[in-house]
Parts: sequence; C-alpha cells; structure tokens
Amino acid sequence: MGLLGRGKNDTNTIGDISEAAIITRFLQLGYFVLTPYGGNHRYDLVIEDVERRFWRIQCKTARIVNNAIIKFDTANHNVTGNNRECRHYRGECDYFAVYSPGFNKVYLVPVDEVGVATAILRLTPLKNNQEKNVRWAKDYEL
Repeated sequence: MGLLGRGKNDTNTIGDISEAAIITRFLQLGYFVLTPYGGNHRYDLVIEDVERRFWRIQCKTARIVNNAIIKFDTANHNVTGNNRECRHYRGECDYFAVYSPGFNKVYLVPVDEVGVATAILRLTPLKNNQEKNVRWAKDYEL
C-alpha cells in the first residue's frame, strides 16, 4: 500500500499516543471522558464516574526500568527562555493516568499518593523483600 509513518516519534507524539490509549481504556470501562478546550489546563482529561462525580486526570507516559519498575514524572518541566520551572500537580488534578507502552497497560494513581517529582510502581519484589511503602503496579492497573 505504501503508507508509512514519519519514523521516530517526538515527545508530543508520544504524549498523544499515551493520551489516546488512556481515553480508550476509560471508555472501555464505561467512563464518560471529557477533554478541556485549549491547552492552558493542569489536567488533560476529566472523567465522570457512575455516581456522576468528575475527576481531573493528568496523562503520563511510563518508562520501564530494568523490567522491575514503572517510572513516571509527577511534575511538569516548563523550560522557556531562562525559566526552568518545575511544577507539581497537587491540588490541580486528582489522578495520574499512566500509560505503559511497553506493556500496553494503563494505571490510575491518585496524585496525593506519590511524590512531587517522580513516582515508581513496582513490578517485581525488591532484592531485600521489603514490602513496606511499595506501590505495586498491579494495584493501580485499570
């Protein structure tokens, strides 16, 4: 057929793919999904649950590290001119919806349960078998 993509994806395209996968998963689960108009919001989506409550969602793309953890940023890194501002999402959205392209899975993580820079969801046990304060990926999977 001769149709080919553009090759390697840039960060905007990677984010678009993650957002599309997240929206698809919410729709499969029966949520209503709303998208805000314009680009100046601190959240990417709003979902409405069965009890008609609305939740602000910030979409993120996960990285798999050593097949042991899923890692994602919990802050926005604005870099414009001399401004190197890093802003967290606490109080400005309710959940991170995290897409893992490597596993093709979506995780829903409350913003207030993770740090203000990065977050880790564990796939495998720690070498010392510690379980305290471990966030297991399976517990957040949609």
